[in-house]
Amino acid sequence: MSEAGGAGRARAAVERLSEAVGERRRQLGTAMGEARRQRRLLLMVVCVALLLDNMLYMVIVPIIPDYIAAMRGGGGAAGPSAPAGGNGSGGGNRSLLPARYPPATGGNEDVQIGVLFASKAMLQLLVNPLSGTLIDRVGYEVPLLAGLAVMFLSTATFAFAENYATLFAARSLQGLGSAFADTAGIALIADRYAEEPARSRALGTALACISFGSLAAPPFGGVLYEFAGKRVPFLVLACVCLLDGLLLLALAPPGATGARANMPVGTPIHRLMVDPYIAVVAGALATCNIPLAFLEPTIANWMKDSMGASEWEVGLTWLPAFFPHVLGVYVTVRLAAAYPHLQWFYGALGMAIIGASSCLVPACRNFGQVIIPLCGICFGIALVDTALLPTLAFLVDVRHVSVYGSVYAIADISYSVAYALGPIVAGQIVHTMGFAQLNLGMGLANVLYAPVLLFLKNVCQMKPSHSERNILLEEGPKGLYDTIKMEERKGKSLQLAGEMAENGMDSYHRDLKGVSEEDSSDYEYS
Repeated sequence: MSEAGGAGRARAAVERLSEAVGERRRQLGTAMGEARRQRRLLLMVVCVALLLDNMLYMVIVPIIPDYIAAMRGGGGAAGPSAPAGGNGSGGGNRSLLPARYPPATGGNEDVQIGVLFASKAMLQLLVNPLSGTLIDRVGYEVPLLAGLAVMFLSTATFAFAENYATLFAARSLQGLGSAFADTAGIALIADRYAEEPARSRALGTALACISFGSLAAPPFGGVLYEFAGKRVPFLVLACVCLLDGLLLLALAPPGATGARANMPVGTPIHRLMVDPYIAVVAGALATCNIPLAFLEPTIANWMKDSMGASEWEVGLTWLPAFFPHVLGVYVTVRLAAAYPHLQWFYGALGMAIIGASSCLVPACRNFGQVIIPLCGICFGIALVDTALLPTLAFLVDVRHVSVYGSVYAIADISYSVAYALGPIVAGQIVHTMGFAQLNLGMGLANVLYAPVLLFLKNVCQMKPSHSERNILLEEGPKGLYDTIKMEERKGKSLQLAGEMAENGMDSYHRDLKGVSEEDSSDYEYS
């Protein structure tokens, strides 16, 4: 009788333990579902921020001719300098698809326009070393929110600017906001999507938004400027920026958790800069973007001089390139998922395509022909960016500390170098050496740099000597992700306890060994 009673109590204890394990698993599933939902929303917030930044970068193009006319004493109306249908009659008959840079009418104006377009990248270049370090110290959400706030202020300043000085201030302010928003946003994606191929897909989505923002902004600005006035495009962007900031505030309110205080301190940016692998990636990002940055301010005048292109043709030049860019992102993400050890090859292939396409541009003789190499350039840039941006995060994971602010500040510096030099240097090179020589030089630079990426061939085989995350987990949970991992461990322990009650100590020891091996492999890099 006593044996039967003992067996009944044991069964009851096992049932209660099983119920506890089941409840813990349900709680864990709910927590993991909330984490996935939150990171998808954060990805949307970052993509909108990048879209807005690049739209604001290009949407000012239709407004510049008015300021040129005003500086010449022609008032605010679009006069002969407006990139419109070409009748020069005033009356606001502006092109709905304006050129990326207005046609030059004087040397001083060329300098002013070049400095205006370069001022954003210049300030970004100066601020990024500081913003990367700050992001590593305070986390990703607060700098992203601060960057959105500065971008909102910059956009509002653009809307009410009435002279060149105010435009220059607004443009520079945008560079300050971008240094925080862009870097923190990309770093946040790399942090929340720590596994592959999800990280490559998320970063690819962000790159597609960047491309769409740059290419859709001139038509967007031209249409609204034509039918609603120069303030409306900026007010629309400012409202979207405000909504994006409010959504971020709702998802990750500052000071809501103490997770950041428990995270490791990131590797200083000066140490990352001297890492040879990171330096190779940064050089590739800068080199592959030089053709785009140098062609934007020069190709419009070359098309008019060499092939008599009309205003609508000049305005549409870059729009078809959006589609091969998105195709390049998609192809690279799929290839990286199937063959992750060939990331370096995708980047090298992209640089070779960029180099060949750049050399073909001067040989084009009509609008249809020039679109083909421009599409090739954008396709190649998509290959390089989509392959190498996740590689930066992986290099930090295996060679440094898994905090991403500084490494993506280095990436932003690489982009800023190209776009700070382009508006100022490209025109001078064309004037002294010629448009064909400019393109041949850019193409040769990309082709010669492509073999350098062989240096990254064995990066995928790198593994950390000991998982930093496991060390942190031994000290207690640090944020939602690590809390979930701790809950998984507790759930496994509870399950093993129930099995021990039924199967005895030998089974327990075997299962405990299996859990230990599984846990140690959770954070291996492949």
